[in-house]
Amino acid sequence: MADGKTSLTKSPWFVGLGIAAVLAAGAGLAVALRTPPAEPPTKLAAGYVKKIRPHFDHAPVMTEKFETPQAVTLACLKCHPKAADVMKSSHWLWLGDPVAVPGRDGAKVRLGKKNVINNFCIATTGNEISCMKCHAGYGWVDQSFDFTKKENVDCLVCHEGTNTYVKGVGGIPTKETDLLAAAKSVGTPRRENCLGCHAYGGGGQGVKHGDLDSSLAHPFDQEDVHMGRHQFLCVDCHQAPDHQIQGRAFSVSVEDSHGVACTQCHVKPEHQDERINAHLKALACQTCHIPTFAGQLPTKAWWDWSKAGDPNRKDDTHTYLKIKGEFTYEQSAVPEYRWFNGTAGRYLLGDKIDPSKVTVLNPLQGDIKDPTARIWPVKIHRGKQPYDAGYDYLFPPVTGGKGGYWTTFDWDSAFRLGSKASNIPYSGKYGFAPTEMDWPLSHMVAPKEQALGCTDCHGDGKRLDWKALGYAGDPIKTGGRK
Repeated sequence: MADGKTSLTKSPWFVGLGIAAVLAAGAGLAVALRTPPAEPPTKLAAGYVKKIRPHFDHAPVMTEKFETPQAVTLACLKCHPKAADVMKSSHWLWLGDPVAVPGRDGAKVRLGKKNVINNFCIATTGNEISCMKCHAGYGWVDQSFDFTKKENVDCLVCHEGTNTYVKGVGGIPTKETDLLAAAKSVGTPRRENCLGCHAYGGGGQGVKHGDLDSSLAHPFDQEDVHMGRHQFLCVDCHQAPDHQIQGRAFSVSVEDSHGVACTQCHVKPEHQDERINAHLKALACQTCHIPTFAGQLPTKAWWDWSKAGDPNRKDDTHTYLKIKGEFTYEQSAVPEYRWFNGTAGRYLLGDKIDPSKVTVLNPLQGDIKDPTARIWPVKIHRGKQPYDAGYDYLFPPVTGGKGGYWTTFDWDSAFRLGSKASNIPYSGKYGFAPTEMDWPLSHMVAPKEQALGCTDCHGDGKRLDWKALGYAGDPIKTGGRK
């Protein structure tokens, strides 16, 4: 302009700036229209506190090749001497603390996988060569194993992160296992570490637990809301102060003193409807929140040892194996329901049975008249297993051990070996008796949207057998327990 002033309205750079501003505003509006509003923060249980676990990279300090797995343990103990406290735990001893078994005279006994009978793989005694692949130690192949040697503790099975660590006979890592790589990778136990044994207990995937299998390593939200949606590790619930891992499996335990409960985090009822909260006097949380189990992988429901040894049948993991007998599996199974007060009876070696009737090896305690009992969802594993037909007690034959049934297919010989290993008399006559084991369910908790509704159990709902549970009928019509 003639007066020397610059015209802002006609300046090329200003016009360009204006256009840019308009475009930016339009783009911002488009983003605002296309971007959904932020989801509200997930409401967490009132008592839940997120664990912050700093990770220390062991790769720079684990540098020398290890010739034996025991050498790895000794290296661990140099910096973590208190880790030896695991030697006081049931994961090391396969025995719990002395405890009185319900229904007996009050005398206390020590129970664990080391000395009880089950109706899956039957017993560990005499079968250590195969069973101890899942022991947190090295070299347990017979009853001479020394539980006082710290170097025989297996730190890696719970802490390594390579997913290539494989235990073989007596828990010794296979020759192909790279001990140095495993040692470099150690950290907080991941779900894969725990599932390496617990998903395969009893001789295979999903055999024992109906609510624990390898799908929980990376589950969908619908399969387990805690491990899926919220990314819980096993140790978030099963904490381990001084390496004493909390939790109870009623396949061996008879009380719940070191157990884990929903109410540790859900410290107050989370339901907005008081009618639902009223159910807590009679129902475990799991009853509504675990509507089904074994959703992704099937779980074993029946095991008949009497059918083993048939050379004319074709082996199939889910129907028949010559060394183990006949099976049935279930998937997306609906639980059975039992009253349970947190204690269980226990069949002990030498107890007499009536082979014409079903023997429940771990009967859950409690009934409708017990104010401490709640209705729980349960997997019941049924089967037929070896017993001494002369003395009428269940028997622990040697199966996977040296010279056992899996080698000879001779039950009489397997019984004689079992008699020596377990120090129990054998009459010379054997048979197979029906048994059951009760497994309360606590994993595979569904999202709340999939919890049971009123009509699943009441009215036309057929999920609960009210009369079997001790009610006169549907309590909506006949009233609850007094």
